[in-house]
Amino acid sequence: MRDVAIIGVGMIKWGELWNKSLRQMFVEAALNAIDDAGTDHIDSMYVGCMTSGVFVGQEHLGSVLSDYLGAKNIPAVRVESACASGGVAVRTAYMDVASGMHDIVLAGGVEKMTDVSGSEATYALATAADREYEAYNGVTFPGLYALIARRHMHEFGTTREQLAHVAVKNHRHGAKNPNAQYPFEISVERVLESVLVADPLRILDCSPITDGAAAVILCPADVASKLSKKPPVKIVGTGHATDTIALHSRKDITWLDAVNKSAQQAYKQAGVKLEDIDVAEVHDCFTIAEICVLEALGLAEKGKGGTAAESGMTALGGKIPVNTSGGLKSKGHPVGATGVAQVCEIVEQLRGDSGERQVKGATAGLTQNMGGSGGSSVVHILKKA
Repeated sequence: MRDVAIIGVGMIKWGELWNKSLRQMFVEAALNAIDDAGTDHIDSMYVGCMTSGVFVGQEHLGSVLSDYLGAKNIPAVRVESACASGGVAVRTAYMDVASGMHDIVLAGGVEKMTDVSGSEATYALATAADREYEAYNGVTFPGLYALIARRHMHEFGTTREQLAHVAVKNHRHGAKNPNAQYPFEISVERVLESVLVADPLRILDCSPITDGAAAVILCPADVASKLSKKPPVKIVGTGHATDTIALHSRKDITWLDAVNKSAQQAYKQAGVKLEDIDVAEVHDCFTIAEICVLEALGLAEKGKGGTAAESGMTALGGKIPVNTSGGLKSKGHPVGATGVAQVCEIVEQLRGDSGERQVKGATAGLTQNMGGSGGSSVVHILKKA
């Protein structure tokens, strides 16, 4: 296995992009990554996308996106793992380079979500839940995460205000990100007074529906400095795990076993300790998700994740800044692109290119991308080369 580095990252501004198609968004992000890397070609391509067939009626993304990128004839394929599709695309590209199969590989993610009605978007997203036992009986993802939140509050005393502090912290970070969908700050009071979606979760506890794309370029680490005009960043650990898709099949719905197992794989491969991690991007599709993910990663003690944002531990300037990009909550959540964008954020942090949201002296970072209500998870550990 070869060591692998990231030499290029590409983002576009996320939001309700009614004037851009899925292919336009992807090509724009991919060209930004290619330009950032300074390469003149790619050897293969992986595209994270959850459900373009339902959202825009377009499947066979490997063909259509390589064609519109001007890279037809290369091997290109779509990768799907619900909202973890982007993270798994990066992991698949990593394995392609590490194995020696290809040298310069693009991992991208894209989702076009706002061309359908709210009910149609809810249907599309619910395909990532247990269709027969959860979605068929009317449980949506806000409902599933509300169940997790209620149980966490019951068992550990997590408060409604602590949930709100996660959203407040991530919007404070997102206000410094020019690519964020909702780059503005909010208050705890505004979260608590926002529209109730699924008790106890309110609309400002929930990530939005988003159009967006992101891309990264990977290559063998030993040639990265020759190919790239930017400081390369190595992927030193990667982990991927699954769990039951249905909440009712788990012994403890507050514990994200796939997150824990994927993290343990990545920590072992990277040979790092948690105290070595300077910055993290994690899957905050709902405020309770960030709390449970922190516990499963080991960044917070089980049952104590609710205090992390409230105490300032996970804010810029805190012990371990989390979601400096604004996270899914403020930056947005075009589901297939989210995991790739997390990697873009950490690469920029390790390069020292994050501007107002820069974590001073960051040398190692973590990304965690999750599918469904914890049915799948992928973790990457990145370090300055």
